Amino acid sequence: MRIVLACLSILLLSGCLVRNAANIVTLPVKAVGAGVDAVTTSQSEKDEKRGRELRKEEERRGREARQAQQAAAGDVQP
Repeated sequence: MRIVLACLSILLLSGCLVRNAANIVTLPVKAVGAGVDAVTTSQSEKDEKRGRELRKEEERRGREARQAQQAAAGDVQP
């Protein structure tokens, strides 16, 4: 009975050891990949950033146009 339990525990522990060893081996690759992703910008990210910049510019122009329109309306009234 003890031999069977010992064999089963060895088999179960070896699976854990193999999984941990695989995680340790792949960790540097994952770290480098995450670093590269953080440093580089994809085309979709560039497009999103450009779209945000264009929207902000349009909002700024709209505010300026409204302010100019209010100022012009204020000058006409007595």
